[in-house]
Amino acid sequence: MYVAGGCFWCVEEVYEKLEGVLSVYSGYSGGHVENPTYQEVVLGNTGHIEAVEINYDSSLVNEEQLVKLLFLNIDPFDEGGQFCDRGYSYKSAFFTSDEKLKKIINDYILKIENNHNQKVQTLVLPFKNFYLAEDYHQDYYKKNPIRYNYYKYSCGREQRIKQLRINLR
Repeated sequence: MYVAGGCFWCVEEVYEKLEGVLSVYSGYSGGHVENPTYQEVVLGNTGHIEAVEINYDSSLVNEEQLVKLLFLNIDPFDEGGQFCDRGYSYKSAFFTSDEKLKKIINDYILKIENNHNQKVQTLVLPFKNFYLAEDYHQDYYKKNPIRYNYYKYSCGREQRIKQLRINLR
């Protein structure tokens, strides 16, 4: 599964901690430039969004749980990026060409919009490509815990998520 929720370091951490997830890789998806660099993506000329690739054991975790987890860890109403990270490359998104998965995602979008009376800005895009990010981005939260936690806190991610209290019922 391929998802985006702003800074891929934060999304990678959330999914790696979920039982049944085998691996998570940070990268770039959805754009028109092959093998983009981080600098190219954040400049906004590649069409790519920071994303993660999630590999999981479907006997332990299902697509619905993976979709729900993203919505509980983003601001789905933010059309300009996520938290302190601004611009198209930081949008929240799902990348898929699977009709069953699209239905799961769209059902959650409808629930969120009905429960919060706001339009969800999370994109549902056809999967085109995924390029691994540079090595220093992989497992950043593990390799650089002090810098990562400072970034995550100062970006206001957890504070905004608590404030939103997304209702998925």
